[in-house]
Amino acid sequence: MASLEEQQNNPLHGLGLEALLTELVHHYDWEILAAYTNLNCFKNNPSIAASVKFLKKTEWAREKLEDFYLYRFKRMPKPDNKEYDLPPRKRVFRSGLEPLEPSELSLEHAEEIRARKAKVTRERFSGKVDPWGKR
Repeated sequence: MASLEEQQNNPLHGLGLEALLTELVHHYDWEILAAYTNLNCFKNNPSIAASVKFLKKTEWAREKLEDFYLYRFKRMPKPDNKEYDLPPRKRVFRSGLEPLEPSELSLEHAEEIRARKAKVTRERFSGKVDPWGKR
């Protein structure tokens, strides 16, 4: 179990969902958030209130946004396999570790990432790479 000090070093510790989202929207804007997270609540006529309502009800979407906050916005070190299985708010970071400046993100970069993921998926299911290790 993580110590309180380790847990408090998680940038999500004590941060409410509305404050987190407001910080991200202020820094990146809705379009960048939509491009990187692919969450519909950020795509069409987004608002803080409506997005927070959706995110509070939808655990997988909230965790996706919290991952974005930790690893793109705060640029914390990626989790190991054990930590990766934990929800973002339960992950621990060593004491004294400071977040870095937010990543510079662009719509073009988001599209490159989507294209790479699509290519891997196509290859995986076209027989070139079998996800179950069979040919």
